[in-house]
This record gives sequence, C-alpha cells and structure tokens, in this order.
Amino acid sequence: MRGNLPDLSIRQLEYLVAVADSPTWAAAAADVGVSPSALSQGLAELERRVGVKLFEASGRRRLLRSAAIPVLDHARQVVALTTDLARWSDRLRTAQSGSVRLGLIDVAAVAHLRDSLRRFRTDRHDVTLTLTVAPSRRLLDQLIDGDLDAVACVEPPEPRPGIVTEPLLTEGLHVFAPPGQRLGPPEEWGPWVLFPDGSHTRRLVEDHLRSLGASVVVAAESHQPDVLREMVLLGMGWTVLPESQGRVSDGDAAPGGAHLLDRQLVLARRSGAVSDPAVDELLERFRRST
Repeated sequence: MRGNLPDLSIRQLEYLVAVADSPTWAAAAADVGVSPSALSQGLAELERRVGVKLFEASGRRRLLRSAAIPVLDHARQVVALTTDLARWSDRLRTAQSGSVRLGLIDVAAVAHLRDSLRRFRTDRHDVTLTLTVAPSRRLLDQLIDGDLDAVACVEPPEPRPGIVTEPLLTEGLHVFAPPGQRLGPPEEWGPWVLFPDGSHTRRLVEDHLRSLGASVVVAAESHQPDVLREMVLLGMGWTVLPESQGRVSDGDAAPGGAHLLDRQLVLARRSGAVSDPAVDELLERFRRST
C-alpha cells in the first residue's frame, strides 16, 4: 500500500533549484520572479511538507544541508521534465514543428556527427537547432537541469540519476609525444598535458596510464584538444587524444600516434522525458551514421 506522499508544488521545487544554483537568495528570487520573502516562505513550506530540514545557518547565510541533496536531485528532475512537457504543449498549441537543443563534445561536433548535423539542418528548415559544445560533465549537468534535450558525450564513469544513455560509437585514443621523442616503454612517457581534472576522458587516461606503469605528472591542462596538441608540438609534454585531433596537417605530433585505449561515446537524454519527434529524428540520424 502506498504511503502518504508529501503535497509538493513544482513552484517550491523550482525555488530549491534556483537557490542551489544562484550565488545569493536575492539572485535566486530574481531568477524565479518572486521577492526574497516569497522565496523564503515557499522554501519553508517545502521543508515542512518534506519533513526534513533542508538548510542550515552559516552566519547570515542559509546553506543547503547534505541531507537536502536527494530532495534537490528530485527537484531538478521534476522541474526539467515539467519544462519538457510545457515546451511540447506550446509547440502543439502554436503549430510549431519543433526545436532541438543539442549538447556535443568537440570531436562529436567537428568529426563524428558533423555530416548528420549538416543534412538535418538542410532537410529540416522548420526545426530550430541550437548547439552547445562543451566537456561531457558540463553537458550532462545542463541536460539534468533541462537546458538541453539530448547530449552526445563520453560515457560517464558512473550512472547519473535522471539520465538514460545508449552507446553511440567507440573511439580510439592515441598517445602523442613532442617532436623528436620516441615512443619507448610507458615508464619513459611524460610529463603530460591533459584534459582538466574531473573530465571523463582524463579519468580514463590516468587509470590506463597507471595500469601500464607510466608516471602521470601533469604539466598543463586544457579542455581544448587543439591547445593540447599545440602544447605537445611546443615540447611541453605528451598527450592522449583521438587520432583525428592529435594529428596536424604537416605531420604527426608523435611518431605513429600509438593507440592507447578506447573510450565509449553515448547519446544521453532525460529519463521519462516527453518524446519530441524532432529530437527523435536527429538522434536516429546519428545512430545510422555511426
């Protein structure tokens, strides 16, 4: 038998997300279009209905408690799914053909999915296509928050609540060394110029290098593969990139660009989201192209 469910309002959940994502309560209130006092009252009512204390005092500020994280995760999912439903309803009422807000990692945008995106834009002038190119973790955060409809990214190391993924393609990652340096045994590799700490690919690369006995001393970081490649050419260190991003037009950044490991790229969507025909069509084109 189902227990008593708290009578939560979507507005209250929206307040909670706004407070979590804004630097101050005043900014959060402005984001959701209410006064700070109305925001405070709404969150106090949310605490009462959930039955868990969500905030704690820190000087004059009120901070989210760790116990509030499950409530915040639930709030993000509910607000995002409700926004999906509202956008779908608006399109039906106004006879719009649709819009797609797509997130991509750089190599997906410029290499793997480029032709599919071009053909979609040519074939579907009635669909508004908005692209966001960013690292995988940031894209998945935006997907959870409802700012994106779908994402093509590196498979996350652990499942993300509220997100479903499906395999898209497997991509090889290659070791590139500065000009003039040979690809000897792994113990002689490095120092490294890599994606920033916390990126999905950085975690894969570091774990694999250590399993081979290579030392992982990081000399520099960048989210941009082109910058990493140029730092290698300047002799600042070694890197690991997809082959298409590690090579340059007048030669290789390293002899051969030796294959190191594979990474899985996935398509990600919010679980339980209202089906959008335009998004479904674009993702099906991606599936057929890989």
